[in-house]
Amino acid sequence: MTNPDSREGHDGRGTPATVTPAAPRILYGCMGLGGAWDRTPYGPAEIDEAEAAVQAALDSGITAFDLADIYRHGKSEAVFGEVLARTPGLRERILLQTKCGIRLAEGERPGHYDLRGASVLRRTEESLARLRTDHLDALLLHRPDPLADPADLGAALTSLHRQGLVRRFGVSNMNGAQIALLREHTEVPLVANQLEMSLARRDWVESGVLVNTTAATGNGFPAGTLEYCRTHHIALQAWGPLAQGRYTGRQETSEEQATARLLLRLAEQYDTTPETVLLWWLQRHPAHIAPVIGTANPTRIHACRDAALRTPPLTHEEWYELWITARGEPLP
Repeated sequence: MTNPDSREGHDGRGTPATVTPAAPRILYGCMGLGGAWDRTPYGPAEIDEAEAAVQAALDSGITAFDLADIYRHGKSEAVFGEVLARTPGLRERILLQTKCGIRLAEGERPGHYDLRGASVLRRTEESLARLRTDHLDALLLHRPDPLADPADLGAALTSLHRQGLVRRFGVSNMNGAQIALLREHTEVPLVANQLEMSLARRDWVESGVLVNTTAATGNGFPAGTLEYCRTHHIALQAWGPLAQGRYTGRQETSEEQATARLLLRLAEQYDTTPETVLLWWLQRHPAHIAPVIGTANPTRIHACRDAALRTPPLTHEEWYELWITARGEPLP
């Protein structure tokens, strides 16, 4: 199912045409696949775990998969490539996106960001090799690099597109001004921005209502970013949408406990799971935010099934009730 606000994948009357990587309804995030966060080799157990998670996602109606070259030091991409090799025809049934731009610490070299054009080209080719595919449906730039030359970076994206290696491009963790600058220097459209958004990480929605209040000074979300993305048809993807289980597992504060009770009540009301209601809260926003769920547990993946298959039924008032309960105080 595609995003109703997207100009791609629709026939102009709101009817889905072809699915595009710009606007999946929900994505499965593969950060948990591949074993430990070190350079020890993966083995059959890690491949089996990845295969089980991918199959659980497919069984739940999820056909878009999100990776990054740094996840598990490249092992997430590698085990996903093993799953693709095990399953003929799977690549043609899914949307595959990965990210580049972060360099992990190595030896005495600190971790840093690297969006130099040559580096983006090289990292993309390495990702394609690990994933055992000849193209990516989408490539996202993982973090903004203050030293990046937008013209150099734009030329690299254009080259990847012209070679047929990447079909669509996007960014992650960038504000509207950074996206606008990059758009000035590349001929390929930017179709997605992935940000941390959840009922626990609410600064993205609160920044819009705290204008002209003293509380606004404590909100670090860059003003206008959501509006910029919506204006320019840049789909929003939410990483961390299940809030690390603080509403569906452990609850450490009274606000979290109250929110967990409300989620359970709404889940019973709509014959679904609390995890789905959490994701519906994001999807109900008019920006049609696409959650990226990151659990490797097939049971938890299945718990998100209705977020992939059902239109969020939350009412206007229920959406606000969830927000205000999680805040622990009234809106200004």
